[in-house]
Amino acid sequence: MSAVRLPDFPWDSLGAARARAAEHSGGVVDLSIGTPVDPTPPLLGEALAAAGDAPGYPTALGTADVRRAAAGWLSRRLGVQLADPFGADPSVIPTVGSKELVALLPTLLGLSGSGTVLIPEVAYPTYEVGAVVAGLSVLRTDTPPAAPGDAVLVWLNSPGNPHGRVLTGDELRAWVTWGRTHGVPVVADECYVELGWDVQPRSVLHPAVAGDDHTGLLAVHSLSKQSTAAGYRAGLLSGDPALVRRVWETRRHLGLLVPTPVQAAMAAALADDEHVAVQRERYRARRDRLAAAVRAAGARIDHSEAGLYLWVTRDEDCWTTIDWLAGLGIVAAPGSFYGPAGARHVRMALTATDERIDAAATRLAG
Repeated sequence: MSAVRLPDFPWDSLGAARARAAEHSGGVVDLSIGTPVDPTPPLLGEALAAAGDAPGYPTALGTADVRRAAAGWLSRRLGVQLADPFGADPSVIPTVGSKELVALLPTLLGLSGSGTVLIPEVAYPTYEVGAVVAGLSVLRTDTPPAAPGDAVLVWLNSPGNPHGRVLTGDELRAWVTWGRTHGVPVVADECYVELGWDVQPRSVLHPAVAGDDHTGLLAVHSLSKQSTAAGYRAGLLSGDPALVRRVWETRRHLGLLVPTPVQAAMAAALADDEHVAVQRERYRARRDRLAAAVRAAGARIDHSEAGLYLWVTRDEDCWTTIDWLAGLGIVAAPGSFYGPAGARHVRMALTATDERIDAAATRLAG
């Protein structure tokens, strides 16, 4: 059996652009990676420290506190009513961030070997990586295929990374119906669901989409952006208890455990809405300033109605735009990282300090 061949890590190819941008007298404005830079809210650190005496192994299932807080957050913020999170088949578990889960989900569900994973036309690269690791093929599509073929899993991403596109209720329902008709699990990556700007994102688990239960459906959430806690590696998987149980059982065998102090911090964060609102307003202000500057520079912003990125085009090859921005001391991510359909866009992240966002806006204004 030959070794799995993973794609190159895309951000490594930005070396030349970074070097050129570094020559700018005002320093680099790096908008290429969506890494939070604002302080983690104190309530997370306080909960983490209070649970610091943790001599025993954590539980893969999640503490009662974190599952209770997760179910409360899903209900309060997203209108999602889980099946019993404390049932024999759990409806929610904590995960080591969301990227690890995305990369391993086909494997954790036992789908390895043959079949096809459906991912969006423009998509976060880790969906494809997860398929490759499991020995599966990938089909890029934004609409349910006429026939299922050998599909074994569907990934949705709304709000989308990189383009901030939000799927409508009709689009979500079409995928849910298709998945259930053909017995294919539908998984929605909703890590930016708290960051709707022009529209309000809806979870695939919402009753207006899923109906009376979550059969065949899973949702992925993360505290990285909404709670400025990427360093905590704190995420959630929720939905169909039969599917959640399958993932949980495999994670137990693999030792994929969220540390007990991190679970305590998660419970505190999920129970508090104020810090999320504060961070959201920071991002809103940065988005407004950067978007105005991008448009003033003659570029166009497509989609971007939610999430942490601007999907920018000058109607040219994305690498030409990357070179133009590097000349201004700005680094963005080329849209080709996210699939062939992104080849004429770049992604600009809002996850930079106010000072760096202002610097970018000034440079774009000329």
